[in-house]
Amino acid sequence: MPTISELFVYPIKSCAGVALNEARLLATGLEYDRRWMVTDPNGAMLTQRAYPRMALITVEFGDQELVIRAPGMSELRTPLDPAELGAPQKVQTVVWRDTAYGLDTGEESATWFSGFLGIPARLLHFNPERERIVDPDYTDSVGGAITHFADGFPLLVVGQASLDDLNVRLNRKGAPSIPMDRFRPNVVLTGLDAYEEDYVESLHIDGAADEGVQLQLVKLCARCPMPTIDQAKGAPDPDWPNEPTDTMSVYRANPQRGGAVTFGNNALVARGAGAWLRVGQTVDAELGFGD
Repeated sequence: MPTISELFVYPIKSCAGVALNEARLLATGLEYDRRWMVTDPNGAMLTQRAYPRMALITVEFGDQELVIRAPGMSELRTPLDPAELGAPQKVQTVVWRDTAYGLDTGEESATWFSGFLGIPARLLHFNPERERIVDPDYTDSVGGAITHFADGFPLLVVGQASLDDLNVRLNRKGAPSIPMDRFRPNVVLTGLDAYEEDYVESLHIDGAADEGVQLQLVKLCARCPMPTIDQAKGAPDPDWPNEPTDTMSVYRANPQRGGAVTFGNNALVARGAGAWLRVGQTVDAELGFGD
């Protein structure tokens, strides 16, 4: 039976993730996932796609604060609870084609991010008074869904066997193996065959199908160039700058996604918001192969 082997949250969009042994599941995804986002002064999002150094910005959860660090920078702290920001400026921003709403965390964080990235930058906390609606084309099965600053969906699920297979293919051509953090999943599963998550329609956790948590997998994740960025170095491998994209393009180009390379499956929270997910939990995977 499949098992949750790893859980990750990425508190600041496009910055380093945090591996957790347990995480609370909310309707928007795992608690604190993509709760913050870096933008330019006009509110346009900044990501590793253009600023790979963002991978070097690490975070940890302190006592009521998010603790932010980066090479050569002093420690920065910002409250977990946006009510502690006082009277922040409300900012309307865009995540790809979706309107989203943030609260500016202030001048100290703006100075910090601007200094590290070398461009004017601000740090936004998602405005809890607003909602960001997930694309309704994919949410009919759960009656609608919401998320924060994630690219499009509350959760990303990846099978460990899929990465293992990819690494075998990389090694065959002389390229080094890559870690799971290149793909920035929230939930990693062992016990599935390679790429079997492509065909999973729902995951049931902690009980029978009519109990516990249910995640609905709704859209394969089309990969941008970000998996080419070494998350420990904040830059592509100079010897293999286009990997793993080059390798995946040979066998993972999906005609149903316009030829996009896919890896992992995006998920919605169909049931169980407020429950805790834990490493080691067993999962019942319901497969579907379409028509």
